Amino acid sequence: MRRQIAASAEAPPLSERRSSEGRSSDSGERMRTEFGFELPRGYVDDAGQVHRAGVMRLATARDELVPLRDDRVRENPAYLSVVLLGRVVTRIGGVTDVHAGVIEDLFASDLAFLQDFYRRINAEGHTRAQVTCPSCACDFAVDLAGGRLGES
Repeated sequence: MRRQIAASAEAPPLSERRSSEGRSSDSGERMRTEFGFELPRGYVDDAGQVHRAGVMRLATARDELVPLRDDRVRENPAYLSVVLLGRVVTRIGGVTDVHAGVIEDLFASDLAFLQDFYRRINAEGHTRAQVTCPSCACDFAVDLAGGRLGES
């Protein structure tokens, strides 16, 4: 009995903690869920138009689980990233219906870029990378979301 009294004096009741936790999450701080990017080469549509700027959203658990049931992924596990990127890339240039077929038609360098971009925003929550200058050995950060390869 003594322990309960001591514990309740130190910490607010669970109902108060829940309401205060709710207030802190509603404090106006917004979570960033979409990240813009620019493909190194660009997606070439059927009309020959090149699309470079795009948007990728954060992945959900469903985004990572549903592709595992896809027959293409079951036959060839390497196809997982194509299906997964087709779910989380919401736009490439003027193309808003981005699906696995669009991702399949990307140049290999663009696919590698999107795989790295996916990892960065979902694991690290940002698009910055720490790099070292090969000439002066100075460390600095670059934003991988914009610009073409070799530009920063």
